[in-house]
Amino acid sequence: MANRSRLTIICFFLLQFLSISSASDDFRIDCGSNESTISENRLFMADSDRGGFSIPTTSILYFEDKNPPTELPPPYRTARIFEEPSSYQFEIKEKGTHIVRLHFFAFSSESYKSFLPFSSVNYDLSSAVFDVSAMGSPLLKDFTVDKVEQVKEFIINIDAETFDLFFAPSKMNNSPHPFAFINAIEVLSAPTNFIPDSVRYLTPRGFKQFDKMSEKRLEIVSRINVGGPNISASNDTQGRKWITDDDFLLVVESGNPFKFNGTINYQSRHGLSTPEIAPVGVYNTARQMPNLNLQRQVFNITWIFPVPLDRQHFIRLHFCDIVSKSPGDLVFNVFINGQLAEKNLQPGNVTNQVLASPFYKDFVADAGAAKSIRVSVGFSDMVPNPSRSNGILNGVEIMAITDSSTRSKNSRKLLILIPSIVGGCVCVALLALTVLVFVKRRKQPSPKKETASRWKPSTPFRGSSHGLATNLTKGSSSPNRHLCLQISFAELKLATNNFDEKSVVGTGGFGKVYKGVLRDGTKVAVKRSVPGSNQGLTEFQAEIIILSKIRHRHLVSLVGYCEEESEMILVYEFVEKGPLKKHLYGSDFTCLSWEQRLEICIGAARGLHYLHTGSSQAIIHRDVKSSNILLDEDNLAMVADFGLSKVGPTFSQTHVSTAVKGSFGYLDPEYYKRHQLTEKSDVYSFGVVLLEVLCARPVVDSTLSNDTHGLAEWALKLQKKGMLETIVDARIKAQINSNSLRKFGETAARCLADHGVDRPTMGEVLWNLEYVMQLQRTVIRREPHEDSNAVDIEMPNVPSVPSTNVRAAEQVSDEITDFSTRLVFSQLVSNEGR
Repeated sequence: MANRSRLTIICFFLLQFLSISSASDDFRIDCGSNESTISENRLFMADSDRGGFSIPTTSILYFEDKNPPTELPPPYRTARIFEEPSSYQFEIKEKGTHIVRLHFFAFSSESYKSFLPFSSVNYDLSSAVFDVSAMGSPLLKDFTVDKVEQVKEFIINIDAETFDLFFAPSKMNNSPHPFAFINAIEVLSAPTNFIPDSVRYLTPRGFKQFDKMSEKRLEIVSRINVGGPNISASNDTQGRKWITDDDFLLVVESGNPFKFNGTINYQSRHGLSTPEIAPVGVYNTARQMPNLNLQRQVFNITWIFPVPLDRQHFIRLHFCDIVSKSPGDLVFNVFINGQLAEKNLQPGNVTNQVLASPFYKDFVADAGAAKSIRVSVGFSDMVPNPSRSNGILNGVEIMAITDSSTRSKNSRKLLILIPSIVGGCVCVALLALTVLVFVKRRKQPSPKKETASRWKPSTPFRGSSHGLATNLTKGSSSPNRHLCLQISFAELKLATNNFDEKSVVGTGGFGKVYKGVLRDGTKVAVKRSVPGSNQGLTEFQAEIIILSKIRHRHLVSLVGYCEEESEMILVYEFVEKGPLKKHLYGSDFTCLSWEQRLEICIGAARGLHYLHTGSSQAIIHRDVKSSNILLDEDNLAMVADFGLSKVGPTFSQTHVSTAVKGSFGYLDPEYYKRHQLTEKSDVYSFGVVLLEVLCARPVVDSTLSNDTHGLAEWALKLQKKGMLETIVDARIKAQINSNSLRKFGETAARCLADHGVDRPTMGEVLWNLEYVMQLQRTVIRREPHEDSNAVDIEMPNVPSVPSTNVRAAEQVSDEITDFSTRLVFSQLVSNEGR
């Protein structure tokens, strides 16, 4: 302890000396502490030292116990409490852009020893609701702190000799003893020209100039190290933390991570990066485009970054060409929110033909109603050879642009607006009163309407003013159906042994899947959303809406859902053998025979055919892949995971315009290019699954040569040459009838046609697969390709059946399919005998 104290004192005086020498501001304060501490190679001064700043005299000091968790950084072990509006005041030596960080951690009331000179109240820090403002403008409003370390970071232009940070209990806090608190504060001078004065602003009509950017107040939303690990504050000259991009990728397989072991060549030229802009750890890693050697290069790498508000955001993209052998090799396009932000970006031209030299590009864009910023890099048409096409991204910073006006300005505006607001309110009130009187006179009692009330969940959702499932009633004809599906959180904790990790049977974009047993003995799969998952409320609602309307033996059934305790949990029937993918490769499961694989494909096709035709409006799955086809104990195929599903086009429409979602390797290229979704997009994805079943290998394998990376492209080339049998799973090759294989290959190839209009319907695919099975089971001698045209017979359309009678629909669909199969197959076999 003595050595540590000496080290702290030495670092303290060294920091003071450097601060004076550079004439810049560098305040790091451990609030509520009576001694300086070191965290991640940064010295935090005790706020009782008051070096260059003053502390509130009305505050209350709080100390936690003498044996805190060893993993908790020192600044989070103490806090300063404010019962009344109070402020820290900093003496500013260098006017201009500053980085302001506020550190919060609500340690539990049982874990500290307190020193309370002004009060004897036992505070629970997690119950605090408070406001924070700087120079009279709000930074945080009605802010609360969870029991995890939180850092709120801002970029602020300080043009005064003092800088005040105000902390005040919120008016929303109904506690008898409202208070605010803070654990640590950082106020640092930012590097010169850290924020530019003018930035390009992306609008739907093109670029505009966004001026006075350096005067705006910014709040950090995301700081991402693309393709690399998390970077701690100790490895950044500005004390920033960078997190990995894994959770933000739209399609994980679309971007290959790359690690550079050479030297990053920082240059001191205008527009290029420096270690103060971003550390080496950001620039020596990246994601690059997968080299699939495709003739049609349609795939981009896309990241989606959620943002809290629909407002303008400052976006900084970091680039460093660490993947090329020569400076002129790399050319690519950059998109923000689907708009072309940089066309034919050539890093060599920016860095004066120096490789591994970092630079950055700044933009301003609107988040829009989606409350997200979408960043993509993609292939450029300037590269004549598709096999040499590439694109990279090294890092992303997103900052929300907040109101930078002062309190006095706001007050003046408010005084101007008050008369208009009051007058408007009076007019609105008079109009509302008139309408109310009119409606009251004409309104007649209507008991039926009274019973058809808005659906509300049985248990209040604590994360918002109303339950998540409440939104599901919009357009729902039967809200009571959803109510019957509700399962309590307590029941699911019991079913999964309190979500024991030993019960985990899978992990996906939505979260972890647990095996559980309900009280009545029903085996269930419990899919629980986790914070930061790629999927969320939209997918949660989609699955409940779709699965509560449909039922088919080849579709996984929804048992129920839970939205208590801010949870989003979906409960399905448990399908014993799990994903088809695990039974094809990458596991020790018994090899499936060719006939078993055909039965599975036929079952999955029936499920998808029912989705497309079983109700008045088609349902498009949008994420058909082998990991979303599950097998029960009898190898019955069941299509699962409807979180991305969409209702198909109406009779007057040809497609649904929507953002591209799905899994890399299975995505319909036409849908990807045009953002036009149809049932034929599912057909394309299913065609990829057919080849996966036949060959028992991943649809994208970056360990293989360029020509064989993508299964679909490779298999189509071999199919055209009549050499498909060369890539068949060796374990079943001897089992396959040559006519059966030929027809199977033709069916897959038709599914993978470039244009949707050239692909069969799922009903036709089902028909062809039934015929493939018949050929497999019937020993017939034929000339090569003699059966090519024999099966181009449309399967009779299954009549549309209302979704409310789903069991009947399933039965009708299967009966018609079986009858049609027997009738036509008997004719075909009869013809074969002749």
